[in-house]
Amino acid sequence: MTVCARVRVFLEMIKFSHTIFALPFAFTGALLAAGGLPTLPQVGWIVCAMVGARTAAMGLNRVIDAEIDARNPRTSGRAIPAGLLSRGAVLFFIALSVLLMLFAARMLNPLCLYLSPVALGFILLYSYCKRFTALAHVVLGICLSGAPLGAWIAIRGDLELPAFLLALAVLFWVAGFDILYALQDLDFDRQSGLHSIPSKLGVTGSLWTARLFHLAACGFLAALHLTMNLGPFFLVGLVATCGMLLYEHWLLRRGNLDCLDAAFFNMNGYISVTLFLATLFDTLTGGAA
Repeated sequence: MTVCARVRVFLEMIKFSHTIFALPFAFTGALLAAGGLPTLPQVGWIVCAMVGARTAAMGLNRVIDAEIDARNPRTSGRAIPAGLLSRGAVLFFIALSVLLMLFAARMLNPLCLYLSPVALGFILLYSYCKRFTALAHVVLGICLSGAPLGAWIAIRGDLELPAFLLALAVLFWVAGFDILYALQDLDFDRQSGLHSIPSKLGVTGSLWTARLFHLAACGFLAALHLTMNLGPFFLVGLVATCGMLLYEHWLLRRGNLDCLDAAFFNMNGYISVTLFLATLFDTLTGGAA
């Protein structure tokens, strides 16, 4: 297999296109921190840091979970279990991604660089969580909440209440979504002794937990709107986000997991893009404080 082919397989394995889930939240954090438009170099290095962090996280998760993935019919076709990529090749790509993240953090802000090991620590922790705690979904939420926090630090060099409100919204949004995603592996997790909220609470308990988490996410977004006195565009984005989350849960209201298809997951990408665009329009029209 050529180098280009290996890169394509690696990018498909880590679902590189799903970076859209977290990157808009980083941009949202940057816009709010700047109180306007960040500079192009800042945007460029934030993108590099985000791509490096997410690529490293997904690659590490695939390496650590390779044996579990091989036993799970849903994931047995992934690159490592299927023999398309060796662990060594994936570790090489992970090392490059970590270096990209660290270099981008250095170019952005000293505090970003100092806190990079914390982010990497949570990335490593998440990959092992399902072996000992059902709170893996929350740890994943913490990992992705680093996107707006890191972007805020990159712009301002400190942390303030609005950054934490946005981060908490992302945390509960991701954790709730990941609970729904994990419903696909409920039976496998129970048989394998793996920990997750679905394996502990079943379908009904998991659906209610995800609903509460997404309600909390909407609440933190509303608090962000009030705290920063954001404009009408952000309010429209907030209402649209609540509507999309409500629609997701309406689809699953009877525990019908057949609705967990690609279109369902893509909606989460729409949520992050919607909030980013709402914040951008507020910024351009002077609505954001």
